Amino acid sequence: MSKAFGFKEFGGPESQGFLDRPTPVPGPGQLLVAVRAAGVNPIDWKIRQGFMGTELPLPAVYGVEVAGVVQGVGRGVEGFAVGDEVFGSALAGGYAEHTLLAADHAARKPAGVSFVQAAVLPVAAATAYDGVLQLALEPGQTLLILGIAGGLGTAAAQIARGSGLTVLGTASDANRGFVESLGATQVRYGEGVAERIRAVAPGGVDGILDLIGGADARAAAEALATPGRLVSVVDPVTATDLDGAFVRRSGTAATLDALAALVAAGGLDPHITATYPLEQAAEALAVVEAGHARGKLVLEIG
Repeated sequence: MSKAFGFKEFGGPESQGFLDRPTPVPGPGQLLVAVRAAGVNPIDWKIRQGFMGTELPLPAVYGVEVAGVVQGVGRGVEGFAVGDEVFGSALAGGYAEHTLLAADHAARKPAGVSFVQAAVLPVAAATAYDGVLQLALEPGQTLLILGIAGGLGTAAAQIARGSGLTVLGTASDANRGFVESLGATQVRYGEGVAERIRAVAPGGVDGILDLIGGADARAAAEALATPGRLVSVVDPVTATDLDGAFVRRSGTAATLDALAALVAAGGLDPHITATYPLEQAAEALAVVEAGHARGKLVLEIG
């Protein structure tokens, strides 16, 4: 049996708890992984709430990104062996002692990257990487990140800065110091945000990476030098209305390899602000669900 933390019904946290399930068996093209670390993300509680649909079989295990050690290899898998240290998106939940990864979308963890660091790359950092790449801005141009202080925004700011972009980011005044530590300029969100953006960038911004959506994205889009140069990771409807686009996820091991290389070289700090044992998964998820997490939270397992 394998210990896991999940939920039995869609809705609030009252339905969540620990589950004992058989150790997953890797199917064709899959890896069985002994989990060493799992990222805690807003998508986790949103799945429980049913915001992503209610077709998921229950009970379900939380967690979509992990790092660990290969313990089994499914039929047709090439390039991986038992004992390899890997990371990727979990197919069978990440808040668990064991899970499955799709071999085609998993990557080896470099020796210079910890399990905790690797575990937070497949979702937020990879989405940030894809979004910045999709905007295709040139060195010296200005990128505005809406909601820069969270895990995804933190990664996006560093990736953009490493690409030679000038970075602005909307955040509360309480996060000004943190935003500046990323090499970015903080702009207070809320009413009048377009005017505050133009006060910092009089000619407007060259692109927007939207991590908030809705009215905030519509207001900030007024500061675009070229209308429509916006990529959203949260709100495809608003992005389309603004002649922008929803993020196109690559989902490839190449993206994970690139991110791990950045971490190993010191070009990307995942900004892990707290780690919790699996036994405190509920507490970690509650912090994220309340919107109080800065950077990334991680479960350490085993």
